[in-house]
Amino acid sequence: MQYKTDLEIAREAKLVPIGQIAEAGGILESELIPFGYKKAKVSLSIMGRLKNRSRGKLVLVSAINPTPAGEGKTTVSIGLADALKRCGERVFLTLREPSLGPVFGIKGGAAGGGYAQVIPMEDINLHFTGDLHAVTAANNLLCALVDNHIHHGNALGIDPRRITFKRCMDMNDRQLRFITCGLGGRTNGMPREDSFDITAASEVMAVLCLATDLHDLKRRLARIKVAYTFDEKPVTAGDLKAEGAMAVLLRDAIRPNLVQTLEQTPCLMHGGPFANIAHGCNSYIATNMALHLADYVVTEAGFGADLGAEKFLDIKCRQTGLWPDAVVVVATIRALKSHGGKKKDELSVPDEEAVIRGMENLYKHIENLKDFYGLPIVVAINKFHTDTPEEIALVQKLCRARGVNAVPVEVWEKGSEGGVELAREVMRIAKKTEPKHPYALEDPIPCKIEKLAKTIYGACDVHYSAGVAKAIEALSKNGYAYLPICVAKTQYSLSHDPSLIGRPKDFIFTVRNIKLSAGAGFIVVLAGDMMTMPGLPKKPAAESITIDDEGRIDGLF
Repeated sequence: MQYKTDLEIAREAKLVPIGQIAEAGGILESELIPFGYKKAKVSLSIMGRLKNRSRGKLVLVSAINPTPAGEGKTTVSIGLADALKRCGERVFLTLREPSLGPVFGIKGGAAGGGYAQVIPMEDINLHFTGDLHAVTAANNLLCALVDNHIHHGNALGIDPRRITFKRCMDMNDRQLRFITCGLGGRTNGMPREDSFDITAASEVMAVLCLATDLHDLKRRLARIKVAYTFDEKPVTAGDLKAEGAMAVLLRDAIRPNLVQTLEQTPCLMHGGPFANIAHGCNSYIATNMALHLADYVVTEAGFGADLGAEKFLDIKCRQTGLWPDAVVVVATIRALKSHGGKKKDELSVPDEEAVIRGMENLYKHIENLKDFYGLPIVVAINKFHTDTPEEIALVQKLCRARGVNAVPVEVWEKGSEGGVELAREVMRIAKKTEPKHPYALEDPIPCKIEKLAKTIYGACDVHYSAGVAKAIEALSKNGYAYLPICVAKTQYSLSHDPSLIGRPKDFIFTVRNIKLSAGAGFIVVLAGDMMTMPGLPKKPAAESITIDDEGRIDGLF
């Protein structure tokens, strides 16, 4: 069967002027800052008008650990929002903005797929409203101020060997992981080793996504630790008087972006941290704004529930007071077979035994969300045309045995019509629960790491590389032990090792490095070989993306 591409479907869609989407969603004309016909920003002043309005219900969408087969978490999120609207509810969707790194790399865009997309797809997946560029500029301004301070006398006594804040760019570029800069003589700066992060993994991105307003943004920016002095004292962005200028660069970026789905459901798309190397959630401002405008808000956290959902619950919710009323865990039959040991070219062949083996990965995510966080959950089986009725029935049976319903979803092919059953199940299970967490903020840093590793990942022990213990001691001594943990690890496994698929057991979780993100308000724990600057694959998506003489883009997905 020949299917239309996502781009073809998006181009055929009948867009409604963004002002009409805003009006239908309860946003006043005076609160809208149009970016042309298709997209707009929403003024933060709206919260003054909405502050006394009660919040709607929050639905978090997560997934099993991703596989080469794909899970379609964003597609299901969009389809669910459309389906809730189809059921007569006032709905907002809140998603992250795509990074150019994955768009031109291997993962592709982040606007959904099939008949469950947010549009304009090309704009969203490329420069959109410039938020990621603003984050990049603010980040690199701070870096420039650090080096400039050293060049002009170094009054603060910054040790050039202990500059901890990195430059960034919104592109996968492994060549920039480790560099030497400042060469060429005295006028060209202090020679030193440096490195780049991808913008989505930068602390400034995390700050933007966790800030509650402009005042809080400036406060968080000022807290960013950039270096240590020769006598071991931390230096912050506030010490360099950088927070004001950085906030100016982020003035527009802090405003959420309004777009629409193919079925005209309003979507606030804002912020873009990766879940494997950052906290992986859209902005608090967008989520909170949507909750004051809608009966139901569907939001997505990146990658599997061991990454995005865990960080949503342990970092974003802890800092902001949010808590989901229901969680959707997305899986595909193909992905379950992949976790069951089948190769990519074998996933279309019916194999119930492989499904059963792969269910172990899903069981762990169910266990985490249900037992350790106490949340009501539903499994969404994102249907593929090669799935057999027997395989789907098997997954449903096995999930029921765990006390969870599994619902087939066909939003990719049918739009909202294919998500009505899921929407009804979400409405049925949604309820307020008391927040639960696998660790307490008062726990010592090693205790937090070990509780995450042993409960959420299933490790038997934790190994710390050389120097990590000393770094933990320093963080504790400087008063940062109370912060939550943000683990940077592979998305492909519950462990730190991407080869350990399914539900690995009896493994030792390896912590390679640890660093402070004081502005964001968490401690980053780097596990395994995880890098904060990804590289491009052997055949990057960029090779297939082009534009014709009429300005039409081809190859974007």
